[in-house]
Amino acid sequence: MNRREALPKNRRRGSHPRCLMFMEGDRQDVAGRLTALVGLANVEVDEDDSWMPRGLPKPTGDGGWDREPTREATLGEDEGFLSPEHLESVTHWWLEVAPRANTPNWDIASTCQINGKRGMLLVEAKAHDRELSSSSKPEPTTPNGMKNHEKIGAAIKQASADLNRIEPGWALSRDSHYQLSNRFAWSWKLTQLGVPVILVYLGFLHAGEMADQGESFANHEAWVRTVKAYARGLVPGSAWDNCLLVNDTLMWTLIRSVEVKLN
Repeated sequence: MNRREALPKNRRRGSHPRCLMFMEGDRQDVAGRLTALVGLANVEVDEDDSWMPRGLPKPTGDGGWDREPTREATLGEDEGFLSPEHLESVTHWWLEVAPRANTPNWDIASTCQINGKRGMLLVEAKAHDRELSSSSKPEPTTPNGMKNHEKIGAAIKQASADLNRIEPGWALSRDSHYQLSNRFAWSWKLTQLGVPVILVYLGFLHAGEMADQGESFANHEAWVRTVKAYARGLVPGSAWDNCLLVNDTLMWTLIRSVEVKLN
């Protein structure tokens, strides 16, 4: 069994193993890879930054596997990304009843320097077009779940309203394109706290093994068209590959693509 085969069967192809392979290697190499992915002169990830995931499963030497490196980041729960004060603030903003409730997972998250200030690099990665979901947040089945459902809806509505004040054309919602909406809502909230953000929509090119699930991206232009069509009516076209100033704090939204071959 190789390291990719040590992943759960439903996570051995597509965007998930490619994210892990992209984050594989020594810290200097990974930091350089993340910096190059952003491709902005004022943004740098260095080897002392914190990031997740950290690569593929590692053999433990006794025939088992350590899957901790594969764990995705949850900014509302994981230490190393936000200060304790900011961690408490975003959790309270998102959830009414925090214990045993979840905040969004990120395919890749890393601290970084943006114009010399500590910020966050957040990556949403896809390997085929059907990974871009238009579904709503699932309806909860418990009273506490419903309280959080309402709080999350209010949080996304607040983010959308403020972004519209800055750049008209936002329509983020809990009840449609929930994944897209929570990505932008969380990016907005961090900038409200004074944390600059780089949000990257990352397309993995030539993921031909996913043909039974959706259409893969033949080139960067195809990925850009797919993202913009998916987000049309919710995110203004002018927001992509551009920078907004939110509460005097930078929020970049970038569309990037790479090819990572499964092997």
